[in-house]
Amino acid sequence: MAAHVIDYLKASAEAYPEKVAFADQKNSFTFRKAEETARRIGSAIMNQGIVRQPVAVYMEKTVESIVSFLGVVCSGNFYCPLDTRMPAERINTILSVLKPAVILTDQAHKESAQQFAFEGQVLLYEEAIAAADGGKRLDQVISAITETDPLYVLFTSGSTGVPKGVLVSERVVTNYMEWLDETFDISSEDVFGNQAPLYFDVSVHDIYSALYFGARMEIIPPSYFSFPVKLIEYMNERKITSFLWVPSAMGIVAKLDVFSFAVPQHLRHVMFAGEVLQRKHLDYWRRYLPHAVYANLYGPTETYVCTAFVMPEGMEGDGPLPIGQPIRNSQALILDEEGREVADGEEGELCMRGSCLAIGYYGDLERTKASFQQNPCCSAYPDRIYRTGDLVKRDKEGQLVYLSRKDYQIKHMGYRIELGEIEAAADRVEGIADCACIYDEVKGRIIFCYDGKELEKKSLEQELAKRLPAYMMPSRFVYYPALPHNANGKIDRKKLKEMQK
Repeated sequence: MAAHVIDYLKASAEAYPEKVAFADQKNSFTFRKAEETARRIGSAIMNQGIVRQPVAVYMEKTVESIVSFLGVVCSGNFYCPLDTRMPAERINTILSVLKPAVILTDQAHKESAQQFAFEGQVLLYEEAIAAADGGKRLDQVISAITETDPLYVLFTSGSTGVPKGVLVSERVVTNYMEWLDETFDISSEDVFGNQAPLYFDVSVHDIYSALYFGARMEIIPPSYFSFPVKLIEYMNERKITSFLWVPSAMGIVAKLDVFSFAVPQHLRHVMFAGEVLQRKHLDYWRRYLPHAVYANLYGPTETYVCTAFVMPEGMEGDGPLPIGQPIRNSQALILDEEGREVADGEEGELCMRGSCLAIGYYGDLERTKASFQQNPCCSAYPDRIYRTGDLVKRDKEGQLVYLSRKDYQIKHMGYRIELGEIEAAADRVEGIADCACIYDEVKGRIIFCYDGKELEKKSLEQELAKRLPAYMMPSRFVYYPALPHNANGKIDRKKLKEMQK
């Protein structure tokens, strides 16, 4: 059993030295070249005399940036991807929390990196890959890595306006890889089609699946998601067999009826995570690809993937898709506001424990203690849980079903209302593509925003009235040609709220 991801890299480089591990439109790395390059980068960073420290990687989304991540890990440190398109102000805010010893960048971004407000060193990729391999000294550094050491830190939005740096251990990823191996028929012949940005944790699946299985990861050009026919053609050209995408990316294909023009020829595994996939979009994919394996993966950045629902072939129904059962070495607790486990069928907050949990928030012990708490069901020894803030319940089959965010819960007209429930009802209305509810606290009204086909308010009310009680009916309906989405592909609710002012 591998203790860390560099074990995967070494094993695949030995088993498949000349096989392509990572590819984009312009370049590719074989497993041997990836290992050799990562060791050179690791040696260059090791020579700076740092260990178990954050190294920021400020590069475009390319195969070079992926190998740079591996180089950072080889050096005994952990990486933090920085988006080159992110505003400098936000990057400086992240750097003020991260305080990296090194920013690894390339010649194209050297000038920008040197202008950031940080006291560390800027190391160029072009210089790092020219460094001599550290040999036995580097081997000693790598052998000292344990499964509890940090692997990466990803920054997510924070309620206070300061991004949260979620620090994730090697064990979270190795445990997930072992679960994938146990659950799916994946081999070295598979090709993973990467959609997610490298600073979004969904991409972790693509990078380390390639290393673990000796498979190939293809970075799909982001522009192709605006031209979905080209997207499918590219998938067929690169023989992509498996992906983990955000549902909005799958929704684009369904809404534009892309499969009438081109259908993926090699796709065997369709995995999705990050938000709720509309059932009608799922049905569209299943209609054209009935024999593919479909899996709904769930987990905030703080737990990576912690539960999953693998759909039985031929499964019918129009209700919400379950988020399933905990993956290996993980347990789900559904707790009420007093910290007690709820009865079967009752709703409560989903709390996770086990190998899926992140280490915590980098540089913020106070926030870590607030979210990663002592298990209230255990008082005899330390037992951490993460409070997800998601409300769930178990269905009749014992599957976890996502209901809503805890902070999407409002009190309106004396009733406690889950805005997610209104959105779920609207998903079944003909003509609506994507939708989101927001709450105007000042005027005490529910605002329903949607795209797709513009509908008359009266007909929309009539359709929703079939599924919702009167006190849950939105008082305002706003149509947009396209709802705003953030960089991770999710509906940008914060921006929607600002647009109502």
